[in-house]
Parts: sequence; structure tokens; C-alpha cells
Amino acid sequence: MDIGAVLAKYRDKPGGLIEAYHAIQKELNYIPREAVLEAARVFGVSEAQAYGVATFYSYLSVEKRGKYIIRMCESAPCHVAGADEVLKALEDTLGIKVGQTTPDGKFTLELTECVGQCQETPVITINSVPYPNMSPDKIASVLAQCT
Repeated sequence: MDIGAVLAKYRDKPGGLIEAYHAIQKELNYIPREAVLEAARVFGVSEAQAYGVATFYSYLSVEKRGKYIIRMCESAPCHVAGADEVLKALEDTLGIKVGQTTPDGKFTLELTECVGQCQETPVITINSVPYPNMSPDKIASVLAQCT
């Protein structure tokens, strides 16, 4: 991926820095340090400002992440519906804790706020695709779809 070309594409657009970060993350699943440094140069901001934008939004990440990013909704409706049990099943099945990536680089487990599926709680998302009405016994079959 040509990070410089991606950044240049968004340089003159309002909100371009965030859009550029989204484009980079879409390809790499995270924003590497060199992209933040280059973004500061291209957008004419300090490195601290470029880093601040990359780390302010929970959807963006400057940490290397897995091919599949699993997010467990931790909103009140999901919590009441059993999110804790689903999260424990995810951790046990994947062998990682929240904020970690599996050793093979396949899965990263994160928490998120409401994903707008409160009618079908608890909900996880995998690469932004919602999986509603989750339960611990559904985890293995959902993960098996990630090839």
C-alpha cells in the first residue's frame, strides 16, 4: 500500500485526515506509525496532532490488529442480556483477553459501545458486521465462518 498516495488523495478535503486514516485502516486493519508521521507532513500538522486524531476515535487503532476484529457491545442492554458470558466464551475460545490479538494474527478482541442492534442483544461485530442474539454456544460456529 502506498500510504503517501492515500494521504495525498484526501489532503484537500474537509475532514481529509480522518478519511485518509479510515482508508489506510481499511487495508491494514490499523494505522502504522509511519502513516501517522507522513500524515503530519502531508496535512501540515504536528506529529502530536496527527497522533491525537489517530488515537481519539475508538474505531481507529495505531496498534497492529488481526484480520478479524471482533467487538463485543458493552452497552447496558447487551450487558443485561448476557454480554459477560459471551465475552468470556470469546476469550476462552480464542485464548486471548480484550485488547489482545491471537498469536496467529487472525483475531483481535475489543469492546465497543452500542452498535445500534439493541432489539437483538447481546451483539458482537466482526469487521463491522453485526451478529445479533449471541450466546456462548454460538461462538464456535460464528468464528468458523472467518476463513
